[in-house]
Amino acid sequence: MAATGCTKNTTQVEEFLLVGLHILPELKTFFFVTFLIIYTLTLAGNGLIVVTVSASGRLRSPMFYLLSNFSFLEIWYSTSTAPSMLSCILAEGSSISFAGCLTQFYFFTCFATIECFLLTVMAYDRYTAICFPLHYTILMNRRQCLKLMSVAWVGGLTLPLITLVLLYRLKFSGEKRINHFFCEFAAVIKAACSDTSFIEVNAFFFSFVILIVPFILIIMSYAYIMSAILKIPSANGRHKAFSTCSSHLAVVSTYFGPLIAIYATPRTDGSRNLSNVLSLLYSAITPLLNPVIYTLRNKEIREAWRKAFQKTS
Repeated sequence: MAATGCTKNTTQVEEFLLVGLHILPELKTFFFVTFLIIYTLTLAGNGLIVVTVSASGRLRSPMFYLLSNFSFLEIWYSTSTAPSMLSCILAEGSSISFAGCLTQFYFFTCFATIECFLLTVMAYDRYTAICFPLHYTILMNRRQCLKLMSVAWVGGLTLPLITLVLLYRLKFSGEKRINHFFCEFAAVIKAACSDTSFIEVNAFFFSFVILIVPFILIIMSYAYIMSAILKIPSANGRHKAFSTCSSHLAVVSTYFGPLIAIYATPRTDGSRNLSNVLSLLYSAITPLLNPVIYTLRNKEIREAWRKAFQKTS
């Protein structure tokens, strides 16, 4: 809970100072170039997947529609924080308006929520494909896929609005520094002088709905999937099924792990630096790893790239 140090004359702040990552000045250039390369590769890698799936006539199954949608989301997800982080590193801190801070919080939270829901839909897609192969085209056709993707996007864009309104009503006085490289929820409310008990309870509830429930559904799906894979008589069939699912599980682990550690567990003042490091993992590193993990494990996408390269050479 933030200290209730607001007075009757307290006015709403006009801007915050994002403190950043506390990088040593002599390493500033190194980290700036490193994260600029990571961001550039993230845009290029995910953009390439979107273009490949859109242009290839063979990649028309729901799995590839979901993968393309997921990569499209990753572009915006990383863009919501990367410019702010690069600015913080280069200038050793960066100012952001109050409205800009709430806008960044909203879009980052939206994209993070959509990602949780999309990963759940992707797990359902693999569950139906492996556990009910004969009914797959009925349970997960293109129309059903579009419906589930629409629910994920609409839910992700609307659920954070409640927290956004509650953040807007908070008062900030005196301390206007945010100990983070973007307007992350816990860092923002720590700078508030008004009572934050209600908004913290609200955020914990939504963290449970957005993080824990999808994570449990994904784990349950893969428990059934693993059981079904072990029953496949062909060794080649088992390997192909496991290869497809293992890439999705790798993405789920690298994404949900840090988020649950930050938002769904009790927070202490001593955990702030660890929280910032974990934020780097899920906001900067994971969006880069996703296209690498999926493309290295996906034979169809590699084949589409090979044919495209042959046509241009």
